[in-house]
Amino acid sequence: MPAGRTLEQLLADCQHTAVHLEMRDVYALNDPKFDAWKAGHRIDLNDRSSWWRPWLQNIVDAVTRGVEVRRARIVSEPVSNYIRYEYDITVPNLRAGEQVRWLPRRRATDLALPGNDFWLFDGATLLIHHFSGEGDKVDSEIITDQAVTKLCAEAFEAVWQRAVPHEDYRPV
Repeated sequence: MPAGRTLEQLLADCQHTAVHLEMRDVYALNDPKFDAWKAGHRIDLNDRSSWWRPWLQNIVDAVTRGVEVRRARIVSEPVSNYIRYEYDITVPNLRAGEQVRWLPRRRATDLALPGNDFWLFDGATLLIHHFSGEGDKVDSEIITDQAVTKLCAEAFEAVWQRAVPHEDYRPV
């Protein structure tokens, strides 16, 4: 795959599985939507137009094609404000067809985990995201090396098996 492929393109080309592992407690602290959430704004799940965004249509399209889309988040507890925000805005992802689970970090101690968040498409193509210490995305890279994709696939599955489904998880 060409290195310049975007997340959206990789998902559009995906045939079977797309898994996403998130391991940070903070992302993009300067996000205006996060600022609005901190100021008290909450999405109105009854007003789809207020929370629907193009990314969610990408998920719908993939799931409609038969792709299983799963996201696992490893979180410290008590959770950061940013993780509480992510928790609050996850229902649209679920409505789009994504499966989401949460794993408290204390339950991940004995798991071998990669050093970066990633997407893995069809078990063969990794999209690695690199973030600054403040949680801003710096860049991404695509990796197709079988040893690395296998490590990440195994790490994701280990997390997924222990993680709590979104509907059962309550942030501490």
